Amino acid sequence: MAFPNSLVFNVASSVSSIPSNYIRPASNRPNLDGVYLDDCIPQIDLRYLNGSNRSDVVKQTGQACQDYGFFRDYMHEWATNPQSFSLGLERDYPIKALGNHGQHMAINYCPLCPQPELTYGLPCQTDPNVITILLQDDVPGLQVLINGRWVAVNPISRTFTVNIGGQIQVLSNDRYKSVLHRAIVNCNKERISIPTIYCPSPDAMIGPAPHLINDMLILPTTGTLHIASTTRNSGTGDLQLKHVWTCLK
Repeated sequence: MAFPNSLVFNVASSVSSIPSNYIRPASNRPNLDGVYLDDCIPQIDLRYLNGSNRSDVVKQTGQACQDYGFFRDYMHEWATNPQSFSLGLERDYPIKALGNHGQHMAINYCPLCPQPELTYGLPCQTDPNVITILLQDDVPGLQVLINGRWVAVNPISRTFTVNIGGQIQVLSNDRYKSVLHRAIVNCNKERISIPTIYCPSPDAMIGPAPHLINDMLILPTTGTLHIASTTRNSGTGDLQLKHVWTCLK
């Protein structure tokens, strides 16, 4: 997935320092020495969702969504299906709730960086969408914040990385988490990642599934959220989303 003859590659490989406008403040740098390298993100084979191991797959998916907000799969099922089952929802409940949902794809290219300790490929953020399915090349870069510590999500051949967006966190009544993640850059190799992002219909009203509302309500039924149109610019969308949740609690 590399582009060794690209103009960007040629320029990046010839510089010894990054431009000053890419350097993060000292308090907002990756601190690469503090990253936990023992990858703990679960790998779940959804091929078995319709077999004899169905209950185990559903349980694993639910646990991954609660504990990490991320999991890996070979993608034999659309990723909201096992989440629906693990929440006790009908298979197509999220699809109905999201309305005429959209799909967007991007290609992220991070060239060689001579000073990876000073900047990011992607700053710390959560995703306000429904779900993101990520294809990585063989260069590490994705990191997830778990229990206050950054954990590297190392690429595994022929798998996709799935992460929960803010819409699923709302739909699950805060049981499943849209967690902070980031991407770092590399001084030895360029990195390419391809995220596929699923978004609800622009006029969808997203709220907790009715049977998930109980005495431990996180998001009130009177506060159904219209967050489909929330925009994100350098993390701004994430802050707006969390502000709405805080106001409604």
